Amino acid sequence: MKSTIPVIIAFLSGLAMVAAFILSPGKFGDVGGELLRWVSIIAGFTLLLGVISIVRVNIRPVMRREKGWYNKLALLLAVAATGIPAVLPVSWSPMLGTGDNSIYDWLFNNMNAPMMSTMFAMLAFYIASAAFRAFRARNTEATMLLVTAVIVMLWRVPMGESLFASIHPDLPQGINNYVMGGINIAVQRRIIIGSAMEAATMGLRIMLGIERTYMGGSSK
Repeated sequence: MKSTIPVIIAFLSGLAMVAAFILSPGKFGDVGGELLRWVSIIAGFTLLLGVISIVRVNIRPVMRREKGWYNKLALLLAVAATGIPAVLPVSWSPMLGTGDNSIYDWLFNNMNAPMMSTMFAMLAFYIASAAFRAFRARNTEATMLLVTAVIVMLWRVPMGESLFASIHPDLPQGINNYVMGGINIAVQRRIIIGSAMEAATMGLRIMLGIERTYMGGSSK
């Protein structure tokens, strides 16, 4: 029964969402919207469970002074400093909540945003090194990928755009229309179609009870 009831619930919920999407609006009432609201409620409890799990996993090494405990302590302090003021009512103090000039807003703008910028700046060097290894002209396909990547990277920076414009004024716009609006869109559509088919396959596996990893088990 522990696995049968969740599978039945998943099957009926998926069937209701499919029926609400395919059939005319209002055929079964707002079943799809009601299920989506329930998903939002469950996601909220899941977020709370994740915070509790983070605290439980990291508080023991801090109390035992295990290796790297100071990093876990910094994580716990960050969770407390960000989460607690954000959930407290604004009526207590204008610094609470998630509005402007709140503690959450200050931490996000002055700590979280600079750290994200640093991470993406470091990521650019890893992308450049990976591109150097991948874009080697070993064959015709790799050569075409290398030439296209160089053109796109040059077109994305002001120096390259000025260089292309000096050759012909319409060349930057032509690159945008042909490469980004043509080849790139075609590849994106193929990826989106493949992802949609994979999502539909996974949904069908969950509805039929074949995929049960969401219950903590393994799929058949």
